[in-house]
Amino acid sequence: MGLTGPGMLSRRDFINGTIGAGVLLAAQGARTAKAQMNTRKRTIVDAQVHLWKAESPDWPWVPGRQPQLPEPFTIEKLVPLMDEAGVDRVVVVPPSWPGDRNDYGLEAAQRYPQRFAVMGRIPLEKPESAARLPKWREQPGMLGIRLTFLGPQAAWLTDGTANWVWPAAEKAGLPIMFLAPGRSAAFAPIAERHPGLTMIIDHMNAGPAIKANNQLDDAIAQTVALAKYPNVSCKMSASPALSSEPYPFRDVQPYLKRVFEAFGRERCYWGTDMTGSFAKATYRQRVTHFIETLDFLSEEDKDWVMGRAILARLKWA
Repeated sequence: MGLTGPGMLSRRDFINGTIGAGVLLAAQGARTAKAQMNTRKRTIVDAQVHLWKAESPDWPWVPGRQPQLPEPFTIEKLVPLMDEAGVDRVVVVPPSWPGDRNDYGLEAAQRYPQRFAVMGRIPLEKPESAARLPKWREQPGMLGIRLTFLGPQAAWLTDGTANWVWPAAEKAGLPIMFLAPGRSAAFAPIAERHPGLTMIIDHMNAGPAIKANNQLDDAIAQTVALAKYPNVSCKMSASPALSSEPYPFRDVQPYLKRVFEAFGRERCYWGTDMTGSFAKATYRQRVTHFIETLDFLSEEDKDWVMGRAILARLKWA
């Protein structure tokens, strides 16, 4: 699960809105985008996008969970949007509503092995899942694990449910991405006890609810405090969802700068989680937000943040 905005898009708004326009622009502007891509050397990697198919008898969803958009966000929709925006690769993070399954993300990686890889879901409430970790990366396209501590599952972070995963992932050499908005402090003892575990904070551990409750400053402060652990890094992702302004979201720049200055360019990653705030910006705007408007990033910084750093951290060749 990623971050959602204050309201769900209607099906009509969705079809007639940003995604429809994005796909049309992709078709109309493919040649121009290709020419632009040929003139740049920077590899652009989106550190988080959800992909999902329509619900069906063989692909049921968890009862009561709602998708971020009223239409499936498929491989066929994402690829032309990537081409139009100049995005080379995407880390697929399977969403929560189909449950703990990774098959569609792995299908994307199988079909486009140079463009997609997966940070997979795992049943955290089942300690026997630890037996799967030694061979986890033998699944073609699989890079690591992604955990969410949201809603009822938020308690799993501190009630002992998640205790097995940190040593098991460390032993297996698997990176973990995690989302626990406003609760970064809980990960300090984990980072200290498991220095060999690659830990990646999702969305700066912030979100629209954190912002609405005037807790954003505290959430970012907790996240920045984790920078002292070399094994912890941070996705500066989903930032449009934190903004009260239109593009280029200048009100979130101070938070992005603070995180960047704490972690440094080799431990910060651009990412969109775009289905969580789809109406806020086009895919291309989410790229240019970092490349063209964040004046505290040098050109070499952008090389790292926009792709080089996440490829290195996840060992995605």
